[in-house]
Amino acid sequence: MSLTAAAASASPTLPQGIDADHLAVIARQAIVNDKREVFGYELFDRSTARDAHTAASDAALLFNALSYAGAEALVGQKTVFINCTQESLAGGHLELIHPDKVVLEVATLEEGATQADIESRLQIFQGLRERGFRLAFDQHVLRRAYASWLPMAAFIKLDLQTFALKDAGVLVKFARTHTNARIVAEKVETAEQFEHMRELGVHYFQGFWFAKPDLVRAQTIRPSQATVLQLINLVRHQASTADIEELLKKDPTLSFNLLRFINSSGFGLSCEITSFRHAVMILGLKKLFRWAALLMTTSRAGGSPPAVGQTAVVRGRLMELLAAELLPPEEADNAFVVGVFSLLDVMLGVPLAKAVETVALPQPVVDALLHGKGVFAPFLELTKACESGDDDAFARNANALHLTNHQVNWAHLQALAWAESLSEV
Repeated sequence: MSLTAAAASASPTLPQGIDADHLAVIARQAIVNDKREVFGYELFDRSTARDAHTAASDAALLFNALSYAGAEALVGQKTVFINCTQESLAGGHLELIHPDKVVLEVATLEEGATQADIESRLQIFQGLRERGFRLAFDQHVLRRAYASWLPMAAFIKLDLQTFALKDAGVLVKFARTHTNARIVAEKVETAEQFEHMRELGVHYFQGFWFAKPDLVRAQTIRPSQATVLQLINLVRHQASTADIEELLKKDPTLSFNLLRFINSSGFGLSCEITSFRHAVMILGLKKLFRWAALLMTTSRAGGSPPAVGQTAVVRGRLMELLAAELLPPEEADNAFVVGVFSLLDVMLGVPLAKAVETVALPQPVVDALLHGKGVFAPFLELTKACESGDDDAFARNANALHLTNHQVNWAHLQALAWAESLSEV
């Protein structure tokens, strides 16, 4: 059976009468050990014609691969390697992925990066490691400027196309002396390269000499925004599992997406979940809300342009990141809701006050959305200023919140990357 056919047979059956509205195309390339046994797979996005990966495509690839593409046929129980830009490392999509399954491949910074730029990434790396993610770096991490990154490395990948084979021994020795990382020789194209690196004690290999990337195509489906809004409403009310289960039973598209996600390799469960009640209990209300918010931004709105949902989640993510600098964690969650729901009137085609009535929201959230008042109002105004390029409003609200231009601009870049990833999933 071909890989594509195997993936199709392993994926859940589409509910009858539902048309797929998107196609995810994912390539995998094996990473093998010194006995040429498969250790893991690096995944590549082939859904678009772009050659270079971005924060958005990285995040979309990860969610597609582990939630939609018949992940058991795609990667089985093997380790998954995913390329990440610096921006995508802070993406909210990683909150929905089981870290034991994933190695995040992190590129070193562009030429001209300062030592302060390099050191500033350490907190993000440490946070990912504490959550259980493993990090892989390219050979440039062996440069003196990146010495502080070395303790963070679980893997170091040596690209055999970038240096002479006779110089490999120096790199391998240096990596072994200064790190505890496992070394992967990549872009291996000849038996000579394989044997030479194996003699140096390298245990992991990747390249065309072993296998070219295989393609897997997977269809995705989206429920209506109205249905997802009902789910968000139930979660915000902290509804019972029975009430949430009842909604899932009424909408096969919604339940299909939930079961497919929770049974993916990325979620990391050892047994298959077939009960809606069990799925809700396993996921928990906080992750269920995050998942539903993601679905809402990518679901059909019956007329509103896709860009509206993307803009809404940029606002939500930006407000969440900025609020996290100044407010308690639960308030940062509410900031996310303010941002996402600030365009609810456009997405649903009704006045904002009427739209807000359909969802149970804390009073400070309502105050910001409908009256421009309260703790979240300046955050919302600041996000709108970021969209419009209104320098005066930007400066006024940033100063009111005691946030620097650097803090706001960095958070905005992260929010843009995350929101774009959701629209491409």
